[in-house]
Amino acid sequence: MSTEPIDKSVPLRDRLRTALSAAMKTRDRSAIAGLRSALGAIDNAEAIDTVDIKAGAIEYSAVGLGAAEARRRDLTEADIAQIVRAEITDRHQSADEYDTLGRSDHGDLLRAEAAALDALL
Repeated sequence: MSTEPIDKSVPLRDRLRTALSAAMKTRDRSAIAGLRSALGAIDNAEAIDTVDIKAGAIEYSAVGLGAAEARRRDLTEADIAQIVRAEITDRHQSADEYDTLGRSDHGDLLRAEAAALDALL
């Protein structure tokens, strides 16, 4: 990861995307994995529940490009930070489990992913 100072005024999601781009250029596999996973977790948190979607008669269906699209949830900056913190915690817990199983190499990779995410908070 880069040693440049992090601009906290930039939204966290944008910092994650920028860091992902930089990690891809430097081929930092652990940072790429951690950043992609965090961005995916954020996207999943924005998804609406399928329980909220009701099917009806075809004659009442929406017609046209994008007519059936559902608005995604709006997450606050605090929500996104909480998701990233949860991803960091999960990685540390999994790394500890790998260590107890004698797979410290996998644990080290997960800790590197957590460090890449933690640097952006």
